[in-house]
Amino acid sequence: MSKQTPEIPPKRPDESPKNDHDDAPEQPVETTALDKKPIIDDVSAEEVPATDISLISGGTKPRHYKADNPSFFMQRGYQVLLVLGLIAAFFLVMVYQTLFGRIEQPQQMVTIESGQTYYGLLPQWQQQIPLFSATIAKLYMKTQIDGPLHAGIYQLPENPTFAEALEVLGQGVKAAMVKVQIIEGKTSKDLYQALRDNKGIKKEVLTADSTNASIAQALDLVGILPDSVVNSNDAIVNHNLEGWFAPDTYYYGEGSTDKQVLTDLYKRQQQALTKAWENRDPDLPYDSPYEALVMASIIEKETSVAEERPLVSAVFSNRLNKNMRLQTDPTIIYGMGSRYEGNIRRQDIDEKTAYNTYQIDGLPPTPIALPSAASIEATLHPADSEALYFVATGNGGHKFTNSLNEHNQAVKEYLSVMRQKKAQKPPP
Repeated sequence: MSKQTPEIPPKRPDESPKNDHDDAPEQPVETTALDKKPIIDDVSAEEVPATDISLISGGTKPRHYKADNPSFFMQRGYQVLLVLGLIAAFFLVMVYQTLFGRIEQPQQMVTIESGQTYYGLLPQWQQQIPLFSATIAKLYMKTQIDGPLHAGIYQLPENPTFAEALEVLGQGVKAAMVKVQIIEGKTSKDLYQALRDNKGIKKEVLTADSTNASIAQALDLVGILPDSVVNSNDAIVNHNLEGWFAPDTYYYGEGSTDKQVLTDLYKRQQQALTKAWENRDPDLPYDSPYEALVMASIIEKETSVAEERPLVSAVFSNRLNKNMRLQTDPTIIYGMGSRYEGNIRRQDIDEKTAYNTYQIDGLPPTPIALPSAASIEATLHPADSEALYFVATGNGGHKFTNSLNEHNQAVKEYLSVMRQKKAQKPPP
């Protein structure tokens, strides 16, 4: 028999299922009516300050001042003062470096050439002193220097400043200067005598009993000479410094020593020779700069015509390459020394000395004169010529020829010109 299913009463609309084990008291649910406004305290909304978002987020914003805000002008004023201060500090550093920055160099003699200016000295200082200002230096010179830069030789102290150098060089305007003139083609003996005779030059090296050896040792120039010159038994050859002094006209402060002058002239000649040797033509018959100096002295004695020097150089270079003797008269004269009386005789040509290139092969042992820089250049840059001979024309200059027959004819022409001139010359 079937049981009757009990009836379950229907749920009320406002009832909800409840867990049997949930004994917690029922919590009220907060609700807010949509049509109601939130309750605000009695404080007016206008009096509540706005929240600064940057304070919440931790971010920062630059402050912006209005143009009429005093803080704005203070901030700008500090910036301007800072910039001006930096500029002033930089300018002071430039002034100090320009006038008192030191060049690292030992105490040395400096030669100022005729025509040089104070402004011409600035590039050297600009290269060696950081922040050196030519403008500041020029302003300083205008206020401190009364006259032009005077030619002469000056002794600068060790590690000088620009201001110290100007003080030394400025003395040249007031100091008495002495002239030393050495003509191209003159000999070292002529130079020594000129310095001995110059009353404005003190004598340290060129004493009454000085010799080639003592002069070379006093100037510390023995090392520049070949062993064959240093150890020679020939009085003319031994320690002979011929050729090593640059001929020119110089001005030195009164009281300068002969050692200072000779050292200065040596340095000039050495620099000219080194520069020319480094830029020499290829395939020249010279094994050393000293041999080139020897040849330059011969060229200097053979011609005084500037445009002929490369041709004379070519003749001697060609002869050496062909193992021909140089056969040049000035070498005979130099080898005769004090015995030369103005004329070359047949017996002089036939006499074998260390210098007579009619009797010896190759170059003489030392130079025979003080060659100019132009003759040194011509030696190391001969003309493109096959000439092997040259002889004077009698009217100035020389005639260059490639063969002996042409040379002999040129000699006849020279003798004819000289006879004509002699015939035209009135008797004394």
